[in-house]
Amino acid sequence: MKTLVLGGVRSGKSRLAEQLAAASGLPVTYVATARADDAEMARRIERHRADRPGDWGLVEAGTGLARSLEQAAGPEQCLLVDCLTLWLTQLLCTDDEGRIEREREALIETVPRLPGTLVFVSNETGMGITPMDALSRRFADEAGWLHQRLAPTMDRVVLTVAGLPHVLKGDPL
Repeated sequence: MKTLVLGGVRSGKSRLAEQLAAASGLPVTYVATARADDAEMARRIERHRADRPGDWGLVEAGTGLARSLEQAAGPEQCLLVDCLTLWLTQLLCTDDEGRIEREREALIETVPRLPGTLVFVSNETGMGITPMDALSRRFADEAGWLHQRLAPTMDRVVLTVAGLPHVLKGDPL
């Protein structure tokens, strides 16, 4: 089962993804994409760490997400990737303009081949106003394009709003 959980900031998407991973009955590996570049982000990461069960594995993926998933996936394994938009942010901050496209394509090509259960978390950024600066607009565009490409490869897509899941594709929760 491959699931994409979308939602806004503090929508409950990570909590839902963690519940889905735990309910899989498989060993879970948390695939982290965040970097602690400041004290506030370090606190967020620590809170997520404290909320996870102690027996879950951890992979810190960095920008090479497809490669990390290939190495960690297995038929009797659940990978929880949190989150795709933090991964995109890292890619946008590199000096290599073409890297985001190469990494996105690698992810899109890799995901359908991966064995086991996968749960992806990502921020839905396209439901608000158009951002005012070029970098923010590019981020929203990149996230939207990624979601449009990834959603068809998923068995289930869920939009989480105010802690309430709305299944957009696939079996009900």
